[in-house]
Amino acid sequence: MRYDALVVGGSFAGLSAAMQLARARKKVCVVDAGAPRNRFTAQSHGFFGQDGVPPLQMIAQARAKVLAYPSVTFVEGSAVAAKADGAGGFTVSLQGRDAPLSADRLLLAFGVQDGLPDIDGVRERWGTSVLHCPYCHGYEFSDRRLGVLFAAPMPPDHALLIAEWGPTTLFLNGNADAVDGETRQKLQSRGVTIEPGRVVGLEGSAPDLAGVRIDDGRLLPIDALYVAPQPRMGSPLAEQLGCAIDDGPFGPMVRTDAFKATTVPGVYAAGDIAMPFQNATRASSDGVLAGVAVHRSLVFGA
Repeated sequence: MRYDALVVGGSFAGLSAAMQLARARKKVCVVDAGAPRNRFTAQSHGFFGQDGVPPLQMIAQARAKVLAYPSVTFVEGSAVAAKADGAGGFTVSLQGRDAPLSADRLLLAFGVQDGLPDIDGVRERWGTSVLHCPYCHGYEFSDRRLGVLFAAPMPPDHALLIAEWGPTTLFLNGNADAVDGETRQKLQSRGVTIEPGRVVGLEGSAPDLAGVRIDDGRLLPIDALYVAPQPRMGSPLAEQLGCAIDDGPFGPMVRTDAFKATTVPGVYAAGDIAMPFQNATRASSDGVLAGVAVHRSLVFGA
């Protein structure tokens, strides 16, 4: 079967796009590898009408609603290759599957994966007591002992924001020169403690956090640590297809126009791979726009 649109990625952006196409009565295939970025956290917060719901539950419910439309097909698997098919469309090959999938339009919504700091104890606490977004998880740690691990490109004054939720320590992790005099004064005026030592590990009964170990042997009590992960593309498909990729403020981004079209005609991108500032709500909204844009391109031409 040749589909009208093939969506690679079945999380917030991909399913939101598929819903719009399904409601336009287009034949849609959603391919998903089952590894959404937020799978490590127990609850999603701040999403309209879904505050506190586990993200995997949200995705499962959304998938069921999309699959209620008869024109939608869902394929579990990892897309490993994509190319133009010479007939104005595209083919996508899946790992372990002989026959490729083909479609007139291709929407990339495979998301990103987070590269975490190479510090003992970070990975097993990621999404529970080692966090990234205070709007997603800050409220649950209100008035508790908070830490911020400095790492570019996140500026050191990010700790001023985290201090809105509780007493905060900025861990410079050996980068003593990262804070200039003006920034130091601002931090101290908000009660932020500045710790220059290098962080060598996190301690406590994982996934909970009890403290941050410094290279001089001290253990500083902390209940939650905010870090800046280094996002990377969750799939090589955009590069294979020749889509332009830019350096965003927090990692690589597929370049798109206002209607989510990439630099390759017929290929669209949505969600975390195509936005500079990311969360589930924005990914879903981006997917809605992309789904509508793909439908319009099928009607009016790409």
